[in-house]
Amino acid sequence: MSQRVAIVGVGMTRHTSRRPDVNDGELINEAVTAALADAQLSLRDIDSIVIGNMDFFEGHYLSDAMMMDYTGARLKKGLKMNTGGTVGSMEVVSGFYNVASGICDTCLVIGWEKHDETPVTPAISTMGDSSLDRPFIVGALTGLAIEGIEYMHRTGCKLEHAAMARAQSSLNAARNPHAHLRDKYTAEEVMNARMVQYPLNLLMVCPTSVGACVTILAGEKKAKKISKKPVWIKDHITVHPEYTGNHYQGQFDLPGYERRTSQKIAGTTLLKRNHITQPMKEIQVFEMYDPCAFVQMSWLEDFGICGLAEGWKMMEKGMTALEGAFPVNPSGGVLCTNAIGDSGIMRVAEAALQIRGDAGEHQVTRDVRTALASGFGGAFWTDLLLLKKDLD
Repeated sequence: MSQRVAIVGVGMTRHTSRRPDVNDGELINEAVTAALADAQLSLRDIDSIVIGNMDFFEGHYLSDAMMMDYTGARLKKGLKMNTGGTVGSMEVVSGFYNVASGICDTCLVIGWEKHDETPVTPAISTMGDSSLDRPFIVGALTGLAIEGIEYMHRTGCKLEHAAMARAQSSLNAARNPHAHLRDKYTAEEVMNARMVQYPLNLLMVCPTSVGACVTILAGEKKAKKISKKPVWIKDHITVHPEYTGNHYQGQFDLPGYERRTSQKIAGTTLLKRNHITQPMKEIQVFEMYDPCAFVQMSWLEDFGICGLAEGWKMMEKGMTALEGAFPVNPSGGVLCTNAIGDSGIMRVAEAALQIRGDAGEHQVTRDVRTALASGFGGAFWTDLLLLKKDLD
């Protein structure tokens, strides 16, 4: 690595169901302008641009070229990403390598989705592979419903605990001006929502949002000049499950089967190589990509934050609340805001704001020096990033 990398700017739009007042480029430009203002930079200070969203499912082509006038990408180095739900977090990883390699000193990382014009959900809910006679579970309900059923069967978690997790997210999102769903719910109200696919009802799954999020990355020397509060990307890992006969190899609680999810491999590897042995003490906040209410609890276990069957107990005791001992998604998470192309970037951006102490009303009560942010998507693959306030 030629140079260490920090996040020096963050910009987000408000998120909502519809933005008929702007096109895609104008939506993106709102977040780009906010990030540049946050970093006190101009487009002349940006060396490269990484951009991405779910354009394949939206019927777009070469969206990076389409948006050039709105992003300031003309004559700059750049990459376009499209990896599914992980596109936002993968963009941050790609931007990291742009800067860490020494090719660039600054990188503008852009993610967005405009679901009100070309929604992604119909495409990903109807994909199938006729030769294998099985569906591709690409961000659709079936895989997450199976995850919820499996978690209840394996740990003793109940449907009520998922409702409690969603109610907690609603309280956090209500404090976040950039969140989409900001209504406050009780666990009882969540339980009474319309069932979509058991065990997931309408409030236990993520919405389709319109919005954009941008982070600005810089190399060490430049970062220290640009920002008084740089947030350092200490480490990251990407884990893809193998495509074998069983799409969820190691995902189910079968006799003699070790549960080996991408989250478990990512968490075990990243924590071990950073010598983190007590994650609930050494990490102060986790912005987790949570496409349904159950994974807030089950993936805490897989990532290695707590032990088996302890995730739902942590939530039940209030430990994962904004004021709790280990806050999870103080922003409200993907459960409350899901413009797919920016969902992964938002996890990183929100974690960075927590470290900076700039999260406003949804700032956690702990002193945040270390944070985790994750991305999730595709065939249950995972990105995991470790952010730090100080360089070691």
